[in-house]
Amino acid sequence: MIINADKPEVSIVVPLYNEQENFMELTQRLKTVCSGLPFSTEVVLIDDGSKDQTPFLMYELGLSDKLFSCVFLSRNHGHQLAVTAGISSASASKAIFIIDGDLQDPPELINEFYAKLNEGNDVVFGVRKKRKESVNKVFLYWIYYRILRYISNVDVQIDSGDFSMISRRMADYMILMPEKSRYLRGMRSWIGFKQVGLEYERQARFAGEPKYTFKKLFELAYNGIFNFSDFPVKFITKVGGFTMAFSFLYIIYTVIKKYYFGGVPQGFTSLVIFIMLFTGIQLIALGILGEYITRIYIQVQNRPLFIIDKKIINGKIV
Repeated sequence: MIINADKPEVSIVVPLYNEQENFMELTQRLKTVCSGLPFSTEVVLIDDGSKDQTPFLMYELGLSDKLFSCVFLSRNHGHQLAVTAGISSASASKAIFIIDGDLQDPPELINEFYAKLNEGNDVVFGVRKKRKESVNKVFLYWIYYRILRYISNVDVQIDSGDFSMISRRMADYMILMPEKSRYLRGMRSWIGFKQVGLEYERQARFAGEPKYTFKKLFELAYNGIFNFSDFPVKFITKVGGFTMAFSFLYIIYTVIKKYYFGGVPQGFTSLVIFIMLFTGIQLIALGILGEYITRIYIQVQNRPLFIIDKKIINGKIV
């Protein structure tokens, strides 16, 4: 790979949303890490429409320290689009290192990721061998990744998030992908190339409250399932076939019982039960189809993925 000497070899992309409590610790650790690296780096901070002092802190830092490039989005677009904005703004010639701003993913591991990338890999993804979070959350993550891997059309990595280092060509392909409901770890898998995992222990959030609420986590999970699996649609067909078979067998059972044994139940109980059952199945089927139709509707609007308000690069507002 030819490396452009005018550009940093590695860009560190950090999406931020209301992270004023973590900002000083995060940027200080990034400075310390970058000062000891044997390759050139830049740090790209993305403000995803924060409502606290995060934009002001970024503004101040970007104008005073050329290590940091700052990207300010016009509003809150969500974590996945904020990361995408960071990838598209990164100028690195060789690799992009993606971390979150809560310091759960330690930036000090950048050398280990870079060494793995230099072994010929296009993606080095962090594998969480241990995570310091609530038992409920850990269990939900564990079961979700295994369900997704089972039903997905691509080989999605288990226990791996967005904490990763990707090659320049992987980043360029990810930028070309136009989907609005983004699931970056699935997109990495879909593109392919050589990928390898690196185990690490995920830390607890340094300060502040988690920005991924359960609602946002479920939205992300939906994106993983509906963007990379046709299982929900096929599941409708299977449930419909099973229901028809069950109904046919029940009809046969009722006829035989009436003419040979008698005692067929009278009244509306059975009728009500079956109406409720089939109505529930139909509503679930409509909901699944609605998910796909909604995604098609959003996609065909062809709006930009995100809107950048301003940037600070090399200490200057652009």
